[in-house]
Amino acid sequence: MYKVFFITFGCKVNQYETECLKTSFQNNGYEISVKPDGTDVIIINSCTVTEYGDNDVIATLRKMRKKFPSAVIALTGCYPQANTESSENLSGADIITGTKNRSETVRLVTEYLENHEHRISIEKYSVNDTFETLDFPAFENNTRTFMKIQDGCNQFCTYCIIPYARGRCRSRQLESVRAEAENSARMGKKEIVLTGINLAFYGTEYGIDLADAVEVCSAVDGIERIRLGSLEPEKMSDDLLKRLSAVPELCPQFHLSLQSGCDRTLKAMNRHYNTAEYYELVQKIRKYFSECSFTTDIMVGFPDETDEDFRKSMKFVEKIGFSRVHVFRYSRRKGTPADRMSGQIPEHIKISRSAEMIKTAEKSREKYMRSLVGKTVKVLFERENCTDFHKGYAPDYTLIKIPCENSEKSLRNEIFYVTIEESHSDFCTGRIVYE
Repeated sequence: MYKVFFITFGCKVNQYETECLKTSFQNNGYEISVKPDGTDVIIINSCTVTEYGDNDVIATLRKMRKKFPSAVIALTGCYPQANTESSENLSGADIITGTKNRSETVRLVTEYLENHEHRISIEKYSVNDTFETLDFPAFENNTRTFMKIQDGCNQFCTYCIIPYARGRCRSRQLESVRAEAENSARMGKKEIVLTGINLAFYGTEYGIDLADAVEVCSAVDGIERIRLGSLEPEKMSDDLLKRLSAVPELCPQFHLSLQSGCDRTLKAMNRHYNTAEYYELVQKIRKYFSECSFTTDIMVGFPDETDEDFRKSMKFVEKIGFSRVHVFRYSRRKGTPADRMSGQIPEHIKISRSAEMIKTAEKSREKYMRSLVGKTVKVLFERENCTDFHKGYAPDYTLIKIPCENSEKSLRNEIFYVTIEESHSDFCTGRIVYE
């Protein structure tokens, strides 16, 4: 029996697809290895969102080839799909595939093990592509499970390579969504995280929307929580929010992609909203969900971003009151309009702005965490260190810790009400009040 080891870069969609591939390999007689030592096959599932991510992928490929010269190495994912020419010239990989036709990965590896012929199989996307449903993932070590229900993007933000790496928007059929939710429940999973490349656009081609997928999952016995991945603000209508708010299983944590809090920068990015519209949406969500949190992504150092633009962006972050902000520096992507723009920002300025924005984000997070003290929330416990704390997450995705009073009892995959007593920078502590 051949052993296969996986290395995954990037987003929750990539994590989901890796788990699906693990199932496919297991179904075809392979053994999943938890470490690369002694493995026969190494699968590198790549990301290409930033130049830094590309460098990590290439460095990992070279490291694996040098350390495990006899292993079969397959490079797959977004990097080869978006960078076909440079990928074909990589000497470390025996098999190179993209993001299309993931289900073919097992066959390509099996054929290589039989004939040892180098394979490059990167198929281009077309406008008529449909959603590819893979083998259901196990997420064996998780109490929650991810489910990809959407792929691709039609937005073409000026900085983003993802439409070239993932193709156009396409959605999963509701019957398939229901089937995987039922499978997750049978495995004892209580929480499902719905993910996609542009999740808010789910169902557009079928005349349905994200609320339909949420309602289908909530109807499955055993599924007690549904969480949403990253959302684009322009598709969050009043009707959608009203329907979502009627689903008690939906966790009121909204990752609303912002990118910049400056209208001039948003326009240059080809984002399809301005700060006033974004703020109005936040207020609408707060109307429908009284106990909700907002997380987001903020880019600094976009081409021609002035000091004034940057200050506006920081002030807007303060205004919203995010519970968490992922701050990242603009990274040039060959083939995107932003790469050809004038006014490219020097790296030292990007680094300085990033540090300032992170401080602003931390203050916002600390303020939000303090606001939770005294509240009672439902916590799904995920893991424990019995000499220290039981750990789990509240519906708003706040990490909650309670002291281990009984080192022999595990709270894993159990839901308890917890009263929050203290806040810290990245978590809150409390006590269980009842089950």
